[in-house]
Amino acid sequence: MAHGYFDIAHTPSVQAAQASNGSGEYWANFKGKRENDRLTAAEAEFIATRDSFYIASVSESGWPYVQHRGGPKGFLRVIDDKTLAFADFRGNRQYISLGNVAANDRVSLFLMDYAHRRRLKIYARIEVKDLTTEPGLAEKLATPSYPAKIERAFVLHVEAFNWNCPQHITPRFTEAEIDAALAPVRARIAQLEAENKMLRNRLGIAAKEKDIGEPHAVR
Repeated sequence: MAHGYFDIAHTPSVQAAQASNGSGEYWANFKGKRENDRLTAAEAEFIATRDSFYIASVSESGWPYVQHRGGPKGFLRVIDDKTLAFADFRGNRQYISLGNVAANDRVSLFLMDYAHRRRLKIYARIEVKDLTTEPGLAEKLATPSYPAKIERAFVLHVEAFNWNCPQHITPRFTEAEIDAALAPVRARIAQLEAENKMLRNRLGIAAKEKDIGEPHAVR
């Protein structure tokens, strides 16, 4: 059965907290909505431009664990409107997330766009895949230009998602984003430097011609 994001997030204890803080009636209007259980073109485009995300899992003891996942832009792939997947690049080999999802397949993802103050939250169930037995999936997740060892794949079956408001997201910019923003400025500076050099050369030639054309004083 499809779930709305708020059906999952708004547990009885959360609803009690909302009621005691005066927002219960407002959030009650969001219960039962199902429109955010299938990814659209907007989500697919956003996901394709991410080079990192945060993923939360829960251990058998009930403790949450949040891990940062990074890679080349678009390494989190949209397989279809209910499925995501990403290659598990070798890291420090603690395998905490891997162990957690073996006991509880529920995960939560945060995808951040700090530059534009956007945030996509996803609830999903996660599945571990051996890429040696999944050649089709291995091809879809291949990142030839990224020098990291792929140990396995994670397939995410999306339960629900929600876009967060931009409030309190501090804008931050990657080196690539700064370079792109400064490209027109650098181009304009290069143009002005070229024009300046051309004018200086013209002035220098004019000064030499003037000096040659004037009679020199006899000493």
